[in-house]
Amino acid sequence: MSDDHETTFDSADAGASATFPIQCSALRKNGFVVIKNRPCKIVDMSTSKTGKHGHAKVHLVAIDIFTGKKLEELCPSTHNMDVPNVTRREYQLLDISDDGFLSLMSDDGDTKDDVKVPDGEVGEKINKLYRVEEKDTNVTILTAMGEESAIDAKEAPRQ
Repeated sequence: MSDDHETTFDSADAGASATFPIQCSALRKNGFVVIKNRPCKIVDMSTSKTGKHGHAKVHLVAIDIFTGKKLEELCPSTHNMDVPNVTRREYQLLDISDDGFLSLMSDDGDTKDDVKVPDGEVGEKINKLYRVEEKDTNVTILTAMGEESAIDAKEAPRQ
């Protein structure tokens, strides 16, 4: 075998390792899926049987986990779809900067300053707990496909 047929594997795109493939029929409600390059949580799904030569199709309805937008996808049940690797991590809130960034510390002492206070309910909850009630606050950060967002906040348990 000559060396001129050596295969090199370049990464396809930035999201390559951020997802893994799974067969459509194996997806479940409340699970995660990538639709239109966005990480989503499945809120509804149904399978339709088709005619003599067609495939069964899976109809997915999902909500983008970062924007809250509703997305739909129709996929043959035997085809693969990407599932995002989603991680949830809790951090202790140290401060909120004037430009709206959270200063966070993980359990192992690493600090993180690149997550913005989200708009809407979660942002109001973070501000209320930290600024108004002056409580020790823990913030839950959801990470998927290179994006991060604060999705919840609660009063930190007393040590």
